[in-house]
Amino acid sequence: MVVSNRLPFVISRAADGTLVSRPGSGGLVTALLPVLRDRGGVWVGWPGIADRDGDVDAALATATGKAGYQLAPVALSAQEQAGFYYGFSNEVLWPLFHDLHSLCIFDPEFWRVYCEVNRKYAQVVLENTHGDDFVWVHDYQLLMLGSELRHAGLDTPLGFFLHIPFPPLDIYLKLPWRFTLLRALLEFDLIGFQTLRDQRNFTDCVRTLLPEAGFTHRGQMVQIGDRQVRVGCFPIGIDAAAFERQAHSEQVAADAAALHAQVNHRELLLGVDRLDYTKGIPLRLEAFRTALRKYPDLQERVTLIQVVVPSRDDIPQYRDLKIRIEQLVGEINGEFTRPGGWVPIHYVYRALDRLKLIAYYRAAQIALVTPLKDGMNLVAKEFCASSVKRTGVLILSEFAGAAAQLQHGALLVNPYDLDGTADAIHRACLLPAAERRRRMGLMRRNVRRQDVFRWVNRFLEAAFAHDLDAFPLPDDYVPSAEAEHAYWSTELD
Repeated sequence: MVVSNRLPFVISRAADGTLVSRPGSGGLVTALLPVLRDRGGVWVGWPGIADRDGDVDAALATATGKAGYQLAPVALSAQEQAGFYYGFSNEVLWPLFHDLHSLCIFDPEFWRVYCEVNRKYAQVVLENTHGDDFVWVHDYQLLMLGSELRHAGLDTPLGFFLHIPFPPLDIYLKLPWRFTLLRALLEFDLIGFQTLRDQRNFTDCVRTLLPEAGFTHRGQMVQIGDRQVRVGCFPIGIDAAAFERQAHSEQVAADAAALHAQVNHRELLLGVDRLDYTKGIPLRLEAFRTALRKYPDLQERVTLIQVVVPSRDDIPQYRDLKIRIEQLVGEINGEFTRPGGWVPIHYVYRALDRLKLIAYYRAAQIALVTPLKDGMNLVAKEFCASSVKRTGVLILSEFAGAAAQLQHGALLVNPYDLDGTADAIHRACLLPAAERRRRMGLMRRNVRRQDVFRWVNRFLEAAFAHDLDAFPLPDDYVPSAEAEHAYWSTELD
């Protein structure tokens, strides 16, 4: 049984009032639907529409057809969705877990609704589970679900995977409900994180706030009361083979060539981000402006395409962010645009379909992936998988989870360091072809090896392993001492 905030199909009402369904997207859906199809199972989540009636059930039944698994919708009112998702999940947990606690709104009403909604998810799980099921819960919206299920008497194995970062102790301490949330997490049998840094942040919080907890097996086992909780690092991947196959297609190759022609075959830099303050888009634009000023040889030689996918633009912070991005694009284009037709930044504010996105990846010589903090950041991996000519250069934030795996091929930057990021842009443009191929080859091999299906298998193997040594760190994942220093971490034991 998979439990996540949203179902893999989204239900909405058409203009005529009828319900229509469309498949969900993203790495989680790509990874887990084959598992459910092969083994049978249930996916629990919100269907994307307020409340629930017979029409919703019928639409979901039609959506799944004979896929071999079931969908179990959680009915939420508009008020519950506002307090649970837009409130506690995204006004408290999202900024806090991304080290941006100054943006948190610690409203007790958000917390009350969050707990109530987690209880609703628990009820749907209980209605659909059997004694031999494995329940795999996903992400920060459902941190309380393990506790709710245990209190209801469910003793089936429970796993949890956090897709976003886990904050360090001094940040986590800001949370008014810190003890309750930590104890709720320890009701799961296996807790998975994206990176070693996140795993260590979690165990540091447990050691400090719950002194009754003990640790064994190099910190991979937490003993609390009569329970043993496994803790592991499982960096998520992508369906690399699918991206590579589509990048080789004639349509993508033609679209990529057309993109190059549109920018007069200049060096193409690419940023692709959801509209979110954690992605560091304004700082990236400032760094690009710094690069154009500091290195005049880049002027009329490079073009940046910045794709921003709309997200939560009904929230004031996100509206303000969109305005700031548009202002910066206007300022930079106003300063550097030349009469001959060179416009330094092409700004795209819309979602791209998958093939169009892969064409952008294939066309780009340089990708700028510079979040302020990210659990993993799959854009970096998608770019590598789509760079089938191995000529691309990845400029990657030290604070993206992907940096631990891609550090030997990417140019790592501190996104707050405008000069350093500008220098990396200039270096990337001058990087010899052989060095580009070497670096991209390293990253592509890693992305292929550590794909999303391996992530699923490793988590499930860890959940049922009798020996903790059965889930060591993924191959070639242990960061170098230099990368550890960049992550403000202590040396590995």
